Amino acid sequence: MQKIIKYSFFVGLIGLFTSCNFFNKVEVEDGVVARVKNVFLYHSAINDIVPKDVSKEDSLLIANNYIQNWIKEQLVLEKAELNLKDNQRDFDKQIEDYRNTLLIYSYENQLINEILDTNVSDDEIVAYYQENLQIFVLRNDIVKVRYLKVPKNAPNLKKIQKLYTTRDSLEVKKLKELAHQYAEQFHFNDDEWILLNEIKKEVPNAANITGDFLKHNKSTIEEDSLSMHFLYFIDYKLEKEVSPLSFEMENIKSMIINKRKLKLLHQVKNDLYQQALNNKDFEIYDKQIKSD
Repeated sequence: MQKIIKYSFFVGLIGLFTSCNFFNKVEVEDGVVARVKNVFLYHSAINDIVPKDVSKEDSLLIANNYIQNWIKEQLVLEKAELNLKDNQRDFDKQIEDYRNTLLIYSYENQLINEILDTNVSDDEIVAYYQENLQIFVLRNDIVKVRYLKVPKNAPNLKKIQKLYTTRDSLEVKKLKELAHQYAEQFHFNDDEWILLNEIKKEVPNAANITGDFLKHNKSTIEEDSLSMHFLYFIDYKLEKEVSPLSFEMENIKSMIINKRKLKLLHQVKNDLYQQALNNKDFEIYDKQIKSD
């Protein structure tokens, strides 16, 4: 986006900005927009950063901000060149190391996408969980909860209040029907563990719903100026307790796949090393250092 040439001409910003063709791809010689000493910013660079579907005023604002930032950047670069020592300005090794890192990373990702088995069975997940219980410790309280947020002026509010703690399957079905008709929000998966804090975000007076509260209460009704919030706690686990398997399923799956990735990459490196060793593709000249 920047070109360094001998300074032969300069197109003023005012003339450029008032041109009706400024924000269209030019078919003539690329004009100069700005200069910092012998470094030039060209018309095409501005075209690249200005969206086609913005107004003329917004285009001018975007272009002007870009030009101002470009000038400041060039001034800082010049100062850095003048003030840094040669060794501080030499980035060849860092650039080479970074390129090598990117190449290896890209190749490893290609191998993972082509070779890695990402299918994880339930038996594998259960086995991993049982073998590593010590690492599955809750950092936050979790709950199995039934939750409804219903406007105060909703019909059948009393019926909802009567049913929201039911465990009878037929009555739960009736409650769901009422929730679909009248509730602004609801959560009905009685088997799903969720973070207590996620529910508390939706509920007024949520600070009162703590681990100690859960030990002594199965349900609560909270209200704000417009809505009633019905909460029925089916089960709970508190911070520092062992996390339930069902809450950790996806996490464990990711752990197992990551473990496979590491094993695959380690094997690939070892295979390449052994093949190169057999082919005598490398040598170690320090006799005190031995090949693996």
